[in-house]
Amino acid sequence: MSSQNGVLRGEYKVPGGKLVAVDVEVRDGRLDRVAVSGDFFLEPDDALARLDTALTGRPEDSSAAQLTAAVEAALRPTDTLVGFTPESVAIAVRRAVGRATGWHDHTFELIHEGPRPPVLHAALDQVLSEELAAGRRGPTLRFWEWVDPAVVIGSFQSLRNEVDLEAAERYGVDVVRRISGGGAMFMEAGNCITFSLVVPASLVDGLTFEQSYAFLDDWVLGALADVGVTASYAGLNDIASPAGKLAGAAQKRLVGGAVLHHVTMAYDIDAEKMTQVLRIGREKLSDKGTRSAAKRVDPVRSQTGRSRTEVIDAFKAHFRSRYDTVDGSLRPEEVASAERLVATKFGTPEWTARVP
Repeated sequence: MSSQNGVLRGEYKVPGGKLVAVDVEVRDGRLDRVAVSGDFFLEPDDALARLDTALTGRPEDSSAAQLTAAVEAALRPTDTLVGFTPESVAIAVRRAVGRATGWHDHTFELIHEGPRPPVLHAALDQVLSEELAAGRRGPTLRFWEWVDPAVVIGSFQSLRNEVDLEAAERYGVDVVRRISGGGAMFMEAGNCITFSLVVPASLVDGLTFEQSYAFLDDWVLGALADVGVTASYAGLNDIASPAGKLAGAAQKRLVGGAVLHHVTMAYDIDAEKMTQVLRIGREKLSDKGTRSAAKRVDPVRSQTGRSRTEVIDAFKAHFRSRYDTVDGSLRPEEVASAERLVATKFGTPEWTARVP
């Protein structure tokens, strides 16, 4: 949100689309002098004036859904919108009046520390999300490092259907359940790239769950392009290249206004071991174009030719180039809280097998 001479301005860049901007004044709690603009395409020309009129007079605190409905009602069957949607106009309005935020309204803390057990990483995701909701931490991007191998399963997955526990024990692979949904991740040190993004709910205000996945990972596509990989969003929560699936994302929205969004990207996975530990590993391999379990799943390594460290460094540099970012660290009290959660929740059989 920006303001000049009483005029408020909000902008929203549609992932894979165009920029939508709204200039508006607020009088007596209602929107006034609304002007929608942007580098989108709209036919016919007079449709733009209809959008402005539809929004003028609406209550300042109108929800994104209400504003979207107003825009939709102003459109005619013959109108054509390219590069933007009624929802994107609503989000720009909400940002203009301070009900929603954009990337540039925040400063992000970037954390990348030494190895910690995967179960502690899962606990830290919950702690940092709760800290943001409580106002004690700002938006945070945190890269994981670990030594102990693990399978991290989604909050709602069946333990016995996902993991061969005998194989996991044989290979010394821990099983960890996270608080977000989504699928299982097979993790050995150096075989994948995992990061967590904790942001306020205001950043995804007006977005559906599906839209928020692509919105929060738009920078990831740019970072991949920096290392020579052409990628796009596929389905609800996958990132893919022409050579196959690269990564999967998961998300959790917490009471209090925090959104936890994390991504695991396959760098160089031991496919044979993965298919023994994960019961559905062979099906997952088919997504990556790998027929033989003896092969390795290495879409990031093979497509970039760079080391895992170099890829992560490129990701961090790209994020810094787009958003206000400062280097940060975990606070002792946050680590202590996470360790307590490991003892009382994430490290207990009751939590790990809560969906048997």
